[in-house]
Amino acid sequence: MTDTPDLTGRIALVTGASRGIGYFIARQMAAAGAHVIAVARTVGGLEELDDEIKAERARTGKGEATLVPLDLTDMTGIDRLGGAIHERWGKLDVLVANAGVLGVIGPLAHIEAKVFDKVMAVNVTGTWRLIRTVDPLLRLSEAGRAIIMSSGAAHSARAYWGPYAASKAAVEAMARSWADETKNTSLKIAIVNPGATRTAMRAQAMPGEDPATLPHPSEIATRIVPLAGAALAHTGLIFDARADAFQRYRMPD
Repeated sequence: MTDTPDLTGRIALVTGASRGIGYFIARQMAAAGAHVIAVARTVGGLEELDDEIKAERARTGKGEATLVPLDLTDMTGIDRLGGAIHERWGKLDVLVANAGVLGVIGPLAHIEAKVFDKVMAVNVTGTWRLIRTVDPLLRLSEAGRAIIMSSGAAHSARAYWGPYAASKAAVEAMARSWADETKNTSLKIAIVNPGATRTAMRAQAMPGEDPATLPHPSEIATRIVPLAGAALAHTGLIFDARADAFQRYRMPD
């Protein structure tokens, strides 16, 4: 999945678009011709993204952005966003559910309730609310695509990563159920494990790690963007961005 698809005329919603992997996914999708609905809490990061997309459009004539400052704990705000997309465009072609928070790395029994609740609210409930909001819009597309960001933490369940690991396991379960529900439609759903990447979240989780040893988020985004193309045939599988390949689940006998 290395060829950048032509996204001319496609409407793509990207959450967590103000920095990291989401920022570069939004930039690259716009460069491929999409109109990107860029969602994030940080207005400054969204404005920087908009400047980059406008500069690219001036050079190539491709790509546009609509900026949506929104916290994914604002559930009614997510609902309003779906209504606004329907009113303006009548459909959605691509969802990239990328936004997420790490919480705190520490013993599960020591995590404060408010920290746990926020991780679940943003990573799980916010993602579910997005799915609920955009499902009918994606079904109106001739080739709807949903890219749901997960993490290897969902499977490793390593010590001290409990809230984040649990949230990503829940996100994967929702995405797989959604994929099974829509398997007889044109909507395809990819679950993405980006792997260790040079992001602020990774630095928060692993403060002693040398970031120079990790791939830049733009490199990981380049491997993810092709999942938005009409050529995607799989649904409900994990895409390992570092390996640039899909993984199939081993189902029980």
